[in-house]
Amino acid sequence: HPELAFEEHHAHDVMSTFMERHGFRVTRHYGGLETAWRADWTFGHGGRVIGVNSEMDALPGIGHACGHNLIGMSGIGVAIAIKAAMEAHHIAGKVVLLGTPAEEAGGGKIILLKNGAYKDMDGTDQPLRPMLTIIRSHPGPGPAHISTDGPLTAAQLILVEFKGRTAHAAAAPWEGINALDAAVAAYTSISYLRQQLHPEIRVHGIFEGHDLAPNVIPDNIKCTYLVRAPTAREMSGLVEKIRNCFYAAALATGCNLIFETEPAYFDVRQNSVLGREYEMPSLHPMYSIPTRPDGGNHTVDFTYSAQTKPAHEDGMNVTKALALTGLRVLTDDAFFAEVKAAFEADEEIGNRPHARDVEQ
Repeated sequence: HPELAFEEHHAHDVMSTFMERHGFRVTRHYGGLETAWRADWTFGHGGRVIGVNSEMDALPGIGHACGHNLIGMSGIGVAIAIKAAMEAHHIAGKVVLLGTPAEEAGGGKIILLKNGAYKDMDGTDQPLRPMLTIIRSHPGPGPAHISTDGPLTAAQLILVEFKGRTAHAAAAPWEGINALDAAVAAYTSISYLRQQLHPEIRVHGIFEGHDLAPNVIPDNIKCTYLVRAPTAREMSGLVEKIRNCFYAAALATGCNLIFETEPAYFDVRQNSVLGREYEMPSLHPMYSIPTRPDGGNHTVDFTYSAQTKPAHEDGMNVTKALALTGLRVLTDDAFFAEVKAAFEADEEIGNRPHARDVEQ
């Protein structure tokens, strides 16, 4: 039942009801988002907090081609497994599962973060950066039974609109201002820019119009671009270069330009102990599921693969491993001290200037 960003109403209802039936306290429409939800469960007094994310949204036209159906399932499994172990072994602490909408577009987790959804999970008014640990997973192609915890890039969504003026394309084209020309010029400029970008940087996008006809000068074209870079700092400098490409195209064609950016995703830099991202210690392993040749993420073939029984079996294997990792955070003081120390050390490294920033 694939649903797009901020439209995950079916997933919201089914998943939150399921967690309620398993004894969790559920808050629907959480953190200011209609399709976000939260399920938490506490045992005993004190202890640490384990946070888990379940993603839900799909991709336009091709459904769950990024496997968020498996991510959602895995998050639920991790939370329920940790709860069962806490009950069976009388382990004090709290497990919190967040249903996070709009990962593919819209920045759902960023909105939740800004709205405080990742804070006060221990019932206090204090942020939980040293106490809260977030775990989740993500499927992808690859050899059987492979899981990796490499870094994930920062990403910035850019929304652009060129506004021109219609005219008869044959009788009086000089009376028009061609928004399609502006979009093509910007597209070409960005293509030229790629030659000077580092190999691991990505810039990709589309443009679209409405009510277009070959004998009418187009007066409105919208562009949607994604900029990806290894770090948020590198991405910030790159966005400025992309902005210049669009402004130059508007200037060359005489179009008006609307240039907007959505909240940026920071990179996930996972450490050797557990893994972390900018706001809290975290682990986000990628794991392989059986796929067709050239049928990786964001393809129709991956949509098929993500709904198969073997993919769900692989997802459950990773779910068990993540649950055990989360349980260790709750029970092993020495391990948790390592997680916290690695997080703080990596945070210090992240605040240092990057070599490429010096180059620029």
